[in-house]
Amino acid sequence: MKRFDIYRLFLVLFLMLTSVCIQAQETNLMIRAKAKDAKFIGSSIGGAHILVKDDLTGEVLAEGITTGSTGNTDKIMKQNWKRNSTLSDNETAGFNAKLDIEQPTFVTVEAYAPINKKQATVLSSTQLWVIPGKHITGDGLVLEIPGFVVDIISPQTHERIASSNDIELLANVVMMCGCPVTEGGIWDANQYEVTAIVTSEEGIAKEIEMVQKDKPSTFSAEMKLEKGLYEILIYAYDPETGNTGLDKTNIIIN
Repeated sequence: MKRFDIYRLFLVLFLMLTSVCIQAQETNLMIRAKAKDAKFIGSSIGGAHILVKDDLTGEVLAEGITTGSTGNTDKIMKQNWKRNSTLSDNETAGFNAKLDIEQPTFVTVEAYAPINKKQATVLSSTQLWVIPGKHITGDGLVLEIPGFVVDIISPQTHERIASSNDIELLANVVMMCGCPVTEGGIWDANQYEVTAIVTSEEGIAKEIEMVQKDKPSTFSAEMKLEKGLYEILIYAYDPETGNTGLDKTNIIIN
């Protein structure tokens, strides 16, 4: 056999072996969404919608919903964390993205949460290199989700109310993980500002402070309005953390 043929034979063998070595490997990337100043976003509030994309091509490599519990309250909210502390356990909500990659891949990870509360859903994202066969587990990649979930309970959308009647304002306010807001609780209602802004069709607005008292997470106030069309916006604000959230509705006073 000629020397050139032997060289070509070794080259072919080398390429075959190399192709075997760079076959796609399943690589696990655990992704969790954690509410700012609260716990993990899981099944109890519908979870976070996770997308993992190849940053170069935009291809979606994995997609799913975080499922599981909100986590251990004492560990997350009451204990001092040290470096490399693990906040999650086997029951804590997350999404394990299984990526089939042949080479180190720079990915964009997006979390939309809480996915079932459209007026409250926010996007949190980050980027990282994922190396074939090098799993990222445990707490994994944790994306912080700021805000509050605010739901206006009363008045109802497009409700017609007599001008002679008192109007009851009710709003449900919870953390982005669904954790309750109560007076004197871990998430202390006294720390938060919950305010209704009522705007007439002429653009005249007034603010009404709301308080939590009878039912966990439920803030209330009463008011009277003259005949007309009104927009009601209720917001929650935490001056300590900067968390915010709001909901809107419209009513008719006749």
